[in-house]
Amino acid sequence: MCATCGCSGTAVVRLVTADHEHAGHEHAGADHEHAGHEHGSRGDERTVQLQQKVLAKNDRLAGANRDWLRQRDILAINLMSSPGAGKTTLLERTAAELAGQVSISVIEGDQAAALDATRIRAAGCQVVQVNTGVGCHLDAEMVAEALRVLDPPGGSVVVIENVGNLVCPALFDLGEQARVVLASVTEGADKPVKYPHMFRQADLVLVTKTDLLRYVDFDTERHAADVRSLRPAAELLPLSATTGAGMRDWYDWLRRRTAGHHAR
Repeated sequence: MCATCGCSGTAVVRLVTADHEHAGHEHAGADHEHAGHEHGSRGDERTVQLQQKVLAKNDRLAGANRDWLRQRDILAINLMSSPGAGKTTLLERTAAELAGQVSISVIEGDQAAALDATRIRAAGCQVVQVNTGVGCHLDAEMVAEALRVLDPPGGSVVVIENVGNLVCPALFDLGEQARVVLASVTEGADKPVKYPHMFRQADLVLVTKTDLLRYVDFDTERHAADVRSLRPAAELLPLSATTGAGMRDWYDWLRRRTAGHHAR
């Protein structure tokens, strides 16, 4: 986790406005108390202690995020995957096709630049960019600052597009009510076996880029079995955000989740 991966803990939140001007907001206090500098110098016991401290601090802040969202009746979804699995393309099509039906805003996480945030804004969503520097994930403090800048309306949906990574994002609670993991057919069917913690956290697994199945070696049955062995309760939906195949099932899941959240 971040005690050894080299995250700097420095993030910048940018609100992408209609005229594409980026209003920078320095992310105050984004110190994860990373143990990267301790690794190899004080032994594994010290590293584990600092890892636990990092996660305990994050969990407290995630609880505060969850309360903030609950008070405003906002559903937050943590969208996670490896780089290039299709998170932004999925959100672009979702925003366009559910316009007027579901109010969606996005917290966009990347190490640098605002390319994906610009794409999401062009699709009609309000978006805040969080650049993590060398950090490999979003954390609850970054999301808290992004929510303050984003100021989503009550009763809406906030999608947190996490940094592309199948390791650290799974460890950090952001205050979300649901976790959605994308698994692209182009990256192979072995990801649940190689990255089990990510899939154990999933409420929904979207198998993306299914329009490319005929060109790649992806065992759909094996992949589904591995996911279910790790997370029996997870739903599994194949889709292509390029062709639109399977997108209706994703929209139905999103509507059910939204309706169920608002009914509580």
